[in-house]
Amino acid sequence: MNDPTLAPQWQKLVNHSNTIADLVTLFENNDRRTEDLLIDFEGVCFDYSKQLIDKSTKKLLIEFAEQMGLSDAIDKLISGYKVNTTENRPALHTALRLPKGASLIVDDIDVTKQVHQSLDSMAVIVERLTSGTWRGYSGKAIQDVVNIGVGGSDLGPLMTCMALSEWTGEEQITQEGLFYNCIETHFVSNMDGTQLDKLLSTLNPETTAFIISSKSFTTSDTLSNAQTALAWLSNNYDNEKSIKRNHFIGISANVKKMNAWGIHKANQLNLWDWVGGRFSMWSSIGLTVAIKIGMKNFNELLAGAHLMDKHFIETPFTDNIPVMMGLLAVWNSSFLDINAHAILPYDGRLKYFPNYLTQLEMESNGKSVNLKGQKITFNTCPILWGEVGSNAQHAFYQLLHQGTQEVACDFIAFINRYDEERQDIDQQLLLQHKLSLANCLAQSRVLAFGNEAVDLQEVCSAMSAMHKNYRGNQPSSTILIDKLSPKTLGMILAMYEHKVYVMSVMWGINPFDQWGVEIGKVMAKQLNDAIHQQSLDYDDSTNALLKRICNL
Repeated sequence: MNDPTLAPQWQKLVNHSNTIADLVTLFENNDRRTEDLLIDFEGVCFDYSKQLIDKSTKKLLIEFAEQMGLSDAIDKLISGYKVNTTENRPALHTALRLPKGASLIVDDIDVTKQVHQSLDSMAVIVERLTSGTWRGYSGKAIQDVVNIGVGGSDLGPLMTCMALSEWTGEEQITQEGLFYNCIETHFVSNMDGTQLDKLLSTLNPETTAFIISSKSFTTSDTLSNAQTALAWLSNNYDNEKSIKRNHFIGISANVKKMNAWGIHKANQLNLWDWVGGRFSMWSSIGLTVAIKIGMKNFNELLAGAHLMDKHFIETPFTDNIPVMMGLLAVWNSSFLDINAHAILPYDGRLKYFPNYLTQLEMESNGKSVNLKGQKITFNTCPILWGEVGSNAQHAFYQLLHQGTQEVACDFIAFINRYDEERQDIDQQLLLQHKLSLANCLAQSRVLAFGNEAVDLQEVCSAMSAMHKNYRGNQPSSTILIDKLSPKTLGMILAMYEHKVYVMSVMWGINPFDQWGVEIGKVMAKQLNDAIHQQSLDYDDSTNALLKRICNL
């Protein structure tokens, strides 16, 4: 069913949304509320009791999911059906984390075999770099690797390298007894050259390698940075062929373009058309991650994602974390008109996680037509943003607590941060972690219950009570994980991927294309030509700006 408004439960949910009680009342009316609205799975606790739902809401949402054919849609996603209908492709990011020995045949091709061949090729490159056998043009070992990409070729690997930086160098010794080099990883995405210019001034061309990550190998942002990197190296060594062989790695689905650019065949890693950019970190696009944390830990990341895949596939909807996350997001956006969603990790290692999710959700579900191309008459994807919790508290929590906008929130925290048995751990760090957890719980509590959660007499006089009023009733979910590791991070990322897919099925849209991105690329090419040709053939505003740029 492409139009969810035709589902019998749609109107029931519309009617029900007008009767839902506030959170204070919902908790007062059900002593078992948290028990009913909490899911535990393999060290991941998903508490959605502070969402604006009751038992009837949950029942109606699950019935709605059944009417929209969610079970069948999940089967199609996993089996290789061409769920990306506008591009006539499957979306097989789940196949990227299938274990060796599994088999998935799509169009008479064993996808799993291809995936593990690619992983084996990645492992060879990681081994060469980290063991010091990969040498630059002067014979010195590579010490720095720069990932040049944009969008999914940057956001996922950057976020993961930051999150798992403590796992750097765990594979310290080769079979021959040689120590691994500690390879520094860097990321460049901006097309204006600012990032790259600043970075290059700190690097040694003799010991720096670049990864060009581009599915099409035509992305102007990425290729312009790659050309600048090539020019920088060429200024120091006048042998372009040697530079390209010793200092560049290519990751793409377009082998011809990699060959034409001059990437040596041994330095090429392949992608497939069925790997969407924002779902590509599990593929060879994750090479920078594997260099940073080692292949053993990269495989743990994949294993964690696969564990969540199995949970998504096998678990009944009522106890299925990604399914309930997706249904709640649809409920908030389409029925409660809550069109903003804040991602609030209470852990500095997840600094880039909100940025990663903004692409994952908004590029996937920021659609206004259904699978048949018909205009949608209801709200789809909310606006996502976020920040590490402690910074966010001093930035935009004012709006959350006392603003006029309704915002749904995800609070994310790890119960165990430091190993308390380690002798070198400063006890103050343990106290800081507990303080962070306390803030996480406090913020979700006040957002939910407002003045009911705070004794106003302690914080204000009667004269200032209205200025210090907390309205509450802001819905949120809390995701508590035992501890951060490659495995649990893989689980969390896959959990959000599947949430996005559930949302798309419920709205009857295609989450795997991004035509809104493509139109900007086309227009940018035209205007780039206009700048060089000093052509003024556009609207008055654009022409006026072109005149200033071209000094006309």
